[in-house]
Amino acid sequence: MNDDSASAYWKANLRLVGFCLAIWFIVSYLFGIILVEPLNEYRLGGYKLGFWFAQQGSIYTFVVLIFFYAWRMNALDRKFNVHEK
Repeated sequence: MNDDSASAYWKANLRLVGFCLAIWFIVSYLFGIILVEPLNEYRLGGYKLGFWFAQQGSIYTFVVLIFFYAWRMNALDRKFNVHEK
């Protein structure tokens, strides 16, 4: 892999990590802590939505992000020809 390709691969990787961290921050911190009172006006499965995000939603989102990250990294590895053989 040449320097330009390695730099592009690293930038794509950092964009993906930044995107995943932003989603996780929004769901866990904003929805679960900061916006809990406005979200509690709505219900999901019988629970107030703000409470649900604080207790379950952030965990579910984290698990989904793990699989999303693995899927996207496999695609990036194939795109930059650094995948496992």
